[in-house]
Amino acid sequence: MINFKTFSKKQSFVLSWWCKNSKFKNYDAIICDGAVRSGKTICMSISFLLWCFYAFDDSNFALCGKTIRSLKRNVITPILPILSQIGFKYNIKVSENIVNITFNGKSNRFYLFGGRDESSASLIQGMTLSGILFDEVALMPRSFVEQGLARCSVDGSKFWFNCNPENPQHWFYTEWILNHKNKNAIYIKFKMEDNPSLSPKMLERYKSLYSGNFYKRFVEGEWTALDGLVYPFMNNNMFADNIPKNYSKYIVSCDYGIINPSSFGLWGLYEGTWYRINEYYYNSKKEGSQRTDEEHYNALCELCGERKISMVIVDPSAASFIQLIMRKNKYNVVQAKNNVADGIRLTSTALKNKNIVICKNCSDSIREFGLYRWDENNSRDCPIKENDHAMDDIRYFVTTVLSNNNSEFFAIAL
Repeated sequence: MINFKTFSKKQSFVLSWWCKNSKFKNYDAIICDGAVRSGKTICMSISFLLWCFYAFDDSNFALCGKTIRSLKRNVITPILPILSQIGFKYNIKVSENIVNITFNGKSNRFYLFGGRDESSASLIQGMTLSGILFDEVALMPRSFVEQGLARCSVDGSKFWFNCNPENPQHWFYTEWILNHKNKNAIYIKFKMEDNPSLSPKMLERYKSLYSGNFYKRFVEGEWTALDGLVYPFMNNNMFADNIPKNYSKYIVSCDYGIINPSSFGLWGLYEGTWYRINEYYYNSKKEGSQRTDEEHYNALCELCGERKISMVIVDPSAASFIQLIMRKNKYNVVQAKNNVADGIRLTSTALKNKNIVICKNCSDSIREFGLYRWDENNSRDCPIKENDHAMDDIRYFVTTVLSNNNSEFFAIAL
């Protein structure tokens, strides 16, 4: 049973802007951006579905996320039990990604789409829609979003967007947020304080997860460019002495290079924290000679020693090295998840929360923490491709091992 609390002023506005007595009812779109955990997604999802039944019957609508999986997590799973409590009936056709919803004699169809990349635009072609909601719109390609908007050709159709901030050169910021008045769109920026389900203690916890420009984005809700050090908080106090512990599990993460350096990290799990207890780092330019796949594999075996290794995580682009490890049949090899911007954010949180700890004997990792910087000349969020090899293998570890049980949790405002 879901317990409802008072909605904040901004949430109440999002819930009612389209009503017949509202002076905003003739706007074509609403955009909600701002801080994470600010309650914008849940109130927008409720409002969108209520509006659909207020304005239409026997019509088609689209619910869009970066992926179908993220859409179900962020919108479908939280919203359907709420609708059920207030009298809505629904039927999910899982194989077709359709949700049929009925209320007070009206019935509408909601098609679920994932806008992961440019090819996704073809999925939504040919439809006629009465409205569309884009959850996490800043993570979708422009072609997919514009194809979805073009499908809304029914009189009275409206567009609904929500997202967290990205780079200020992002197409959605320049095209829609800065230009919202010309688009006949309402624009609302949410703060964490606009989520009444977050206690002061939880507000402080979330604020402590981020630093630097990530703080500006995810706490203050600003579209800001990332600059300076990627991990500015990694000072000497953040590194631990390599004291022997009874580690319960071992994993190795690898950023593999032939001309570029190779960096392998050995991780041990102790009482819920992963320690980087040793590493292998080989820079062929510095050493004056390249090593073969076989030589790097021998170095991996030396790093592991007699320990039982649960998995070896390798950059998926290192195809020949992956094949060599598989042929040797000594270690279980797993291809790393390799989303750079998301991976850096998750790694930043893991370091600050002490989910992972770097030991002081890992000198190449420590050196790179002090040199790893954002590329200020790039409109996309990406670091400079220098001094990044230990940084990459650490990121591979976090995104592959920790992201499935991320310590961040989900709170909704009701």
